[in-house]
Amino acid sequence: MVRWRSGLVSSVRREWRGAVELEVDTDDGPLKALAYPELTGAPRPGDRVLLNVGALVMGLGTGGYALVVALPDRLPPDPVTDGTTRDAGHLVKARYTPLQPILLGVDEDASPHREAMAADGVDGMPVVTADLHSALPAILAGIHADRPDARVAYVMTDGGALPAWFSRTLAGLRDHLAGTVTTGQAFGGDLEASTVHTGLLAARHVLHADVTIVAQGPGNLGTGSPWGFSGVALGEAVNAVVALGGRPVGSLRVSDADRRPRHRGVSHHSLTAYGKVALVPADLPVPADLGVDLAREVAEALAPLATLHRIVEVATDGLDAALQASPVTLSTMGRGLTEDHAYFVAAAAAGRHAAALLGV
Repeated sequence: MVRWRSGLVSSVRREWRGAVELEVDTDDGPLKALAYPELTGAPRPGDRVLLNVGALVMGLGTGGYALVVALPDRLPPDPVTDGTTRDAGHLVKARYTPLQPILLGVDEDASPHREAMAADGVDGMPVVTADLHSALPAILAGIHADRPDARVAYVMTDGGALPAWFSRTLAGLRDHLAGTVTTGQAFGGDLEASTVHTGLLAARHVLHADVTIVAQGPGNLGTGSPWGFSGVALGEAVNAVVALGGRPVGSLRVSDADRRPRHRGVSHHSLTAYGKVALVPADLPVPADLGVDLAREVAEALAPLATLHRIVEVATDGLDAALQASPVTLSTMGRGLTEDHAYFVAAAAAGRHAAALLGV
C-alpha cells in the first residue's frame, strides 16, 4: 500500500523531458524525489510536497525514488480549454488512480491522425520486440549501424513504468527516434494509443517508421516464477505484429553475466514469451560470436523453439563500435556493455536483422 510522507523541496537536482529530480527534506531526513510536472505542476525550492515513498523504502532499483503526488499549497491550474484537439481527448490512462490523466488518443474522432489510423495493417514493417527497456538503445544501435537513415519508432507497453517521462534513456534517444507511442496504461509519449495494435499502426502511418521497437518502460516486474513477469506480454506483441501484417523480430535476452540461473544463457523470460505465448512465427536473431560455451547453451535452449520460429545467425562485425557510440549509457540490471556484453550484442543483432529486412 501507499507509504506517505510530507516534506519541503530543498533543491532541484536535475531535469529531463517530462521529469524533475528533487531533494526533499522530510522527518526521515533528505530524500531523492521525482516529480512529473505535467501531472503535479513544476516544484520549486520551498514548496511543500506530498510523497509516495513505497518504492524508495523497498530499495527498488529503477523505482527507487520518492514520487511527488501533489504540491498541495500550489496546485497547477486546470488545462486551458481553447477548443483545440488537445482538449478533446477521452483516453483515460492509469485509470481510476488518483493521478489519472485524460489524453487524446491517436485514433479518436478528434485526432488529426484519425484518417491515417483507418489503415488495417503496417505494410510488412519489421518490428523488434524486447523484454527489457534496457534493450532499446542497443536495438536502435544495431538498426542504425547498417541503416543510419532508417526511421525508428518506439512503442512503449505498460509492463514497467507507466510515464514515459521516467526514462532518462528515452529522453536521451529523442533525437534518434521518429517518436514514441505509449500504449495501454502507459502515457507521456509523443502519441497516445489504447493498445499495442493501435500503437503499431500509429508508428507506421503517423510517425512513418521504417522499423518499430516494442518494449516495456523501465522497471520490469518479475516474481521469479515461470509466468509471473511483465515481459510475458512480449509473446502477445509478436501476435499483434503478425495480425497487422508486420514482420516480427524477437530480441533474445541472453547473458553469461547474470548470477541468477533462470536468466543465464537464454533467459526463461524469452523462452516463455516466444516459446509459449507467441502463437505465430518470428525471426529470433542470435549473434554469431557468442563464444563456444555460451553459443552451445543458447543453441540448446532455442532448439525447441525452432519448430515455430526461425533462428537466424547474425554477423556481429561493427556492432561493438555501434554500441560504444550509443548516445545514452548502456545498462541492464546495473551492468554495462563490458560487464554483460552478450546481452547488448544480442539486442543489437536483432536490430541489425530488422534493418536487413527493409526493402526485402
